[in-house]
Order: sequence, then structure tokens, then C-alpha cells
Amino acid sequence: MTAVLGISSHYHDSAAALVVDGALVAAAQEERFTRRKHDPEFPVHAIQYCLREAGLTAKQIDHVGFYDKPFLKFERLMASYMAHWPWGWRSFREAMPLWLRNKLWIRRQIRSALDFDGPIHFNVHHMSHAASAFLVSPFEEAAILTLDGVGEWGTTTMGVGRGTQITLTHEIKFPHSLGLLYSAMTHYVGFKVNSGEYKLMGLAPNGRPAFVSQLREVIDIRDDGSFALDMRHFDYPWALRMTNRRWDRLFGGPRRSPETPLSQRDADLARSMQVITEEVMLRAARHLREITGMRHLCLAGGVALNCVANAVVLREAGYDDLWIQPAAGDAGGAIGVAFTIWNTALGHPRTHVMKHAYLGPAYNNDQIRASLEARGAVFEHLPDEELFPRVAQMIADGLVIGWYSGWMEFGPRALGSRSILADARDPGMKDRLNEKIKLREGFRPFAPAVLEEEVSNWFELDRPSPYMLLTAQVREDRRTVPSITHVDGSARLQTVSRETSPRFHGLISAFHRLTGCPVIINTSFNVRGEPIVNTPDDAYRCFMRTGMDVLVLRNHLLIKEKQPPLPPEEASETFEAD
Repeated sequence: MTAVLGISSHYHDSAAALVVDGALVAAAQEERFTRRKHDPEFPVHAIQYCLREAGLTAKQIDHVGFYDKPFLKFERLMASYMAHWPWGWRSFREAMPLWLRNKLWIRRQIRSALDFDGPIHFNVHHMSHAASAFLVSPFEEAAILTLDGVGEWGTTTMGVGRGTQITLTHEIKFPHSLGLLYSAMTHYVGFKVNSGEYKLMGLAPNGRPAFVSQLREVIDIRDDGSFALDMRHFDYPWALRMTNRRWDRLFGGPRRSPETPLSQRDADLARSMQVITEEVMLRAARHLREITGMRHLCLAGGVALNCVANAVVLREAGYDDLWIQPAAGDAGGAIGVAFTIWNTALGHPRTHVMKHAYLGPAYNNDQIRASLEARGAVFEHLPDEELFPRVAQMIADGLVIGWYSGWMEFGPRALGSRSILADARDPGMKDRLNEKIKLREGFRPFAPAVLEEEVSNWFELDRPSPYMLLTAQVREDRRTVPSITHVDGSARLQTVSRETSPRFHGLISAFHRLTGCPVIINTSFNVRGEPIVNTPDDAYRCFMRTGMDVLVLRNHLLIKEKQPPLPPEEASETFEAD
């Protein structure tokens, strides 16, 4: 037996992944255990979970991999500060203690935390992204495109994967970055960098591409998808802010203050940024197709979480198919480095295809019952054949369901294990969920979960989309699901397979039989500023502090009005804006 542990940490979305004899047996983000959203710290709890899931101790790990090279990243930071001295002094002063205390000494931290004296491998950041996409994909060979904010120096790479080998042939380097440009616009529109980018994407269909010409003054896009930023508009290489007054003048004023009302101008800015993002990705993907001749494409990096741009690439770049890592951001780097060690460094053939993202902790009915009884909760226990039709009827009756079942998802999307479910046919449900349950901005769309076998009957898509990483138009003759249909007629959909998600498929099937509709709303089981729930206790607290009507914990059914009140210290807890 050979066990390989992959780790990503110390930027955002720290995670761990464990590969045993070539199979991915567990992966989880640290935030789910610490309840600190996007937790960047060394993933002690995620590592402990992965080892428990595999029935191993730290002494049984053979190799540990880290998803980037800290000294190269430190070199880039120092070079940026020195190039802009003394203006970078404040940022330097704040960053250096953290680097000198933690980030440079990953090898020592790994050995200390795990009591590990075996080999430790360090991958280049974008190689971890590329490996997380290609080495677990269904393709024997494929073109590979990775785009994010920045790794060590790289921000965008192109390459090819064949068998167990990946060759990255083209690279765009810091400070020129599509991810950082997107984050700059995210910040300018008043959202939080590294967590609010998906809000910008969701806001975009409400706007017009009115600022595309201004953005073209900021980014020069070439025919091959390469690009360069006019760095006179940015301060991020050396300061604690993304943009400067030149940017403000170009776009007509200062940034929106967070939590203030959104304007049409904000939506227009978001739409313009989306247009530019799609153009870069499409040009790069087409060029990669031309120079490699590959029929398949793998995408990774944080920009690959932009499901709208992904759909454009799928439709227009000329590939037969594409595969996107469900944890495309930094968390997925833990998977990438683990498989780089197993397949490339150790030379084992590829035998694992990532068919689902259900890689986190699961709790059985006995554990759930114990948790509920400790709280004095009131519940029924029902077998699946009784539970599914009953919950389906509750959804049809307009109730909102907290659905907790099986192994927790890896990555940013809830895919039917830690989900909030509701009726997509109800035109008022979107507003109710945003205002009373998710506690978030009203423009934010909700995703549909649709039976895989029904996807083409309801959406303009001819293939599965299991990870909510593609958008598609709702078919004109199926516009009976307004609460998942965005203002432009699109939806960010999840197809649900009987093979990989049998209980979720069973519930939606019961709803389909009852209503004739194989589509329900699926949003993550959390509120704004909080990670997706992990334990049954997390789920119960979230259920009791929001407007959800019903909670299903595996086979336990709880009705809100029958529950005792939460203790005051839990009931009064407030949520941080994200």
C-alpha cells in the first residue's frame, strides 16, 4: 500500500486530499471543520479527517505533497516590493511577519504536524492546477488551460497532458493576470476579493457591456488569448489595495461602498468584465486547440469556476468535450499535487477517474440520532421509500428543506449532500430564499438540480454537468421554473446521476412523479459569511437560525415548529458579511 497526502494552505481555501494506491479516498477543505470561511491555515482538521476515512495513521503516509513552491512565491513578493520601494513598505511590513513565521517553513510545519520523516514534494502552483484537472479526467490526452490570480509567478498556463505526463508550454506571468483583473473589478463593485467573484458573475446578466471600451484600455488581448495589463491602473503588486485613482477616473468614480445599494452602473461594470473574461478564455482555448490538435480540454484555476465563460468555451472553442475540476481553485491543488506524485513522480499508470465530488465526512443514522437527542430535538425516522415522497410533497407545497445526506462535497458547490432545496416552479421562491434563509443580495440566482436523464428536455445542453460549472439556457417551452431562470434565460445547472448520487436522485425522481417536473432548486446549506455545514450539529444550528421549514438529516425528518428553541448563545450568533 502507498499513501500520498496532498496539501494546499496559507493563501485561501486550505485543503487536504489523500490518494491510496492510486484512488482518491478523501478530500476536504479546512473551513468546513473550523467554521471560518476560506480558512487559509494549515489544514490540520482536514488531514485528520482524510486519515480517519482511510483508516490510516500519519505514520502510514508514504509521501506528502505541497501544492506550490513557497520560496518562489516569496521571491515574487520581494521582487514586487523592491521594484516599488518605498511605496510598498506598508504592505511589506504587514506581510513579512506571516511569511517569516509560517509560510516559508512548510516543510518544517508538515514534519511537525504529522511527525513525518518521509519525502516531501513541492509542485509549481499551476502544475498542481493542471494535474488536478487532467490526471483525474476521463481523457487519455487533452489540452490544458489554467487561469487564476497568481501562483508563484504564473497566472495563466497552457499545455498538454498525455498519459501520466503534463507539459506546460506557455505561461503568462505576474503582474499580468485575468484572475486579478476580475478580482479588481469585484473589489471596485464593492464585493470582497477571493469570495465575491461569483457575485460579480451573478450580477453580470443584469447589466449591459457599457464599460468594455474602458476595460480594453486596461487589458490588451491578443489573438492567441495572451494578454497584458496596463499596470498604471493597479496597486496590487505592492500595496494593500487592488486599484488606484487612475482606475477610478477611467470608470467614472470611486468604488461602491460595501453593503450599499447596487446600481445599474454596477451591473454594467460586472457585465463588461464578464465579456472580457469570456473573450480571453475563448481566444486562449481556440489557440490551444489549433496548436495542439487536441479534441478535449481540461480547465482549472479559480477563473475556471466562472461557469458562464466555461459554457462559452464548450460551445465555441471547437472541442468535443471539456472537463473541469469541481474544486478548480486552490483547494483542488491538494488533489493535483497528490496525483502528480502518484502518476508522474512514482510512475504509476492512471487508474482513477474523478466521477463525483462526494469526498468529505459522512455521518450515519446512529451518529445523527445521538446528536439530535443530545439537543432534545423532535424528529421522525423514516425509510427512504417513505421519506422521499413525503419530502417531495413538502417541496411541492412550498416548504424549504435543509437536506443533509451522505459524504460532504469537495469544492465550493453543494451538490445534494449539504443542500437547501425548494420548488423552482414557485416565482416567489428566489426572493424568499435570498431574504429569509440565505440572508444575501436579492439579485443572486439559484441553481437547478435536474435528473441527468431529463437535462436535454429542460435545458439547451446535451451532456451532464455534475458540478454546476456550466450554464445553459432554459428551453423556451420549459420556462415554468422561474426561480432558477436568471434574467437572461440561463441557469447554472447540476445534473444528478442515479449512479453517483442515488438518494438525491431518488428524491428528485419522487418530485418528478408527483409534479411532472424533474427540476428543483439546490443551493448550499449555509448562510452568508458561513461555510457549508459539515456536521449534523452545524446543520441543526443553521436550520434553527434561518427560515427553513424542514430539516432532513439522512433518514431523520424534523419540522421547525416542533423544535425547542436554541440556547441563547447560539440563537444570537451573527453572521459575517462575505
